[in-house]
Amino acid sequence: MKVLSQRSASALQCVLICFLVLPTQLFSQTVTSRISLNQLGFYNFSPKTAVVTGPVNAVNFYITSTNLRDTLYTGTLGPEVKSAYSNTITKQAVFSTFTRSGSYVVVVPGVGHSYVFEIGNGVNSLAAISTIKGYYYQRVSMPLEEKFAGKWHRSAGHPDAVVYIHASAATKERPEGTIISSPGGWYDAGDYNKYIVNSGVSMGTIFSAYEDFPEYFKTLNTNIPESNDAIPDILNEALYNLRWMLTMQDPNDGGVYNKCTNAAFDGMVMPGITKAPRYVVQKGTAATLDFAAVTAQAARIFKQYKRQFPGLADSCLLAATKAWQWAVDHPAMEYNQGAINQVNKPEISTGGYGDRTFNDEWLWAAAELFVTTKEARYSTVVNEQMKHGVGLPSWANVGMLGYYTYLRFATQLPAAARDTALRMKERILNIANGYLQGVKTNAFATVMGQSARDFNWGGNSNAANQGNLLIKAYQLTGEKHYVDHALTNLDYLLGRNATGYCFVTGLGSKSPMHPHHRPSVGDGIIEPVPGLLVGGPNPGMQDKCQYEFTEPETAYADIDCSYASNEIAINWNAPMVYLANAVEALKTKVGYVSKQ
Repeated sequence: MKVLSQRSASALQCVLICFLVLPTQLFSQTVTSRISLNQLGFYNFSPKTAVVTGPVNAVNFYITSTNLRDTLYTGTLGPEVKSAYSNTITKQAVFSTFTRSGSYVVVVPGVGHSYVFEIGNGVNSLAAISTIKGYYYQRVSMPLEEKFAGKWHRSAGHPDAVVYIHASAATKERPEGTIISSPGGWYDAGDYNKYIVNSGVSMGTIFSAYEDFPEYFKTLNTNIPESNDAIPDILNEALYNLRWMLTMQDPNDGGVYNKCTNAAFDGMVMPGITKAPRYVVQKGTAATLDFAAVTAQAARIFKQYKRQFPGLADSCLLAATKAWQWAVDHPAMEYNQGAINQVNKPEISTGGYGDRTFNDEWLWAAAELFVTTKEARYSTVVNEQMKHGVGLPSWANVGMLGYYTYLRFATQLPAAARDTALRMKERILNIANGYLQGVKTNAFATVMGQSARDFNWGGNSNAANQGNLLIKAYQLTGEKHYVDHALTNLDYLLGRNATGYCFVTGLGSKSPMHPHHRPSVGDGIIEPVPGLLVGGPNPGMQDKCQYEFTEPETAYADIDCSYASNEIAINWNAPMVYLANAVEALKTKVGYVSKQ
């Protein structure tokens, strides 16, 4: 038998000690939110990053089984990075080369272990489905049945069969106090009112998701009452809101009321309790053009389903053209709630969604109408509006939705319009490439959070919309790295951020439990209504609630008082719907999972 040298024996002893001690150290770790990551998980061959916050002495990290007994991967933590938007310091744990399907945790000695996450084929499918299903829980005027809503089933809430024409909306044909019917639609946010402007950007984003990935959505089941018919669930859900929007157009002149609302916000009660009178209020250019855009888009989508919805596409196109003409006749009709309340009673104090500039609404409505009708008068308006800048979609800035539509149908447009589409493509790629530049220096290695402006009221929708623009950049170029970077923002929303929260209710291991959302507060159920994206960190803290942290990327409070950071809204959910479903639709095409 060969005798070991003293040096060799010492080395062997060290290896044996490490082998015996390491599992014990890992097993002793406790779960911690200091290791932030997508709490749902990662595709087999996608980029995989966790971020450790706070001081870290460890050099290595480990991927282990959920019982911490089997170490399956060892990696080296990245260098310490100081965040630009809080006092947070981070180290990154990158394990992209670990591809084995299963359930795991990330372990960092001295810190603890992460929440359990999955590696596999459909890791973001729950986010994709639940955020669409979130709209079902926002439905107005119909009961939510237990077989579809689970423990969150409830009564119908506001029937909206008796809605009064407010003094601000009165006309000769419909004087003040006239009763109209305006049922259905979605509750806008944490409140119980319905707003055309916010429905506009939400519907445009949801319709865009369908138009970009129609085959994917044909097979997606979200367990809503319409799930077993021949229409994709995402369209059935959008149709529920579309039918309400159509009731908001004055048939006498084509103008569209800004909202269907109480005079003041309801208390934090269930929707079936409140009995306050409901009103439709002044028409406006923004609301009418948003309506025109949505109905023009709906006309071409539902034209494919003439048998199931006879006449719907034609009705939508007629509504769109009438709305357009009203806007031409009233090109600068601002909805100014303060001014309205000076001369009209009752005073209206619910969300205003007031907008003073309409360049973006003209561009979006013109783009949708042109693509649907091919009438040159609409492309002329698009070209005129190209002199203005463009930004991420929001209720107050919808021009980018027009860009997306033009580019989606660019090959079907006349030659002159294709030149406009090329200019749009250049602008989008310039924005997308700008996003890529700052990821390496970002403490969380995400596109989100490269500017303090990302953290504002509803900032989580910025993260989703940035991701969606990167998806569009991929569609325009075929370059996979755009999807990789879009995925960083999906990871951000699902847990890889400075708060450690997965920002969608009901998902992950640490998600909001107390959103500013009346049904979630009033129903007596511990868990909030699922599938709803909260607004996220907002250093403005306009609600004046108590925040434990106040820096830009940490100013988030999981309390129902905090409407500035913890409210939900249909226009925030919509880009999350797009992003989660787009990534799921593209996962095979970009090589995140093997072809089945």
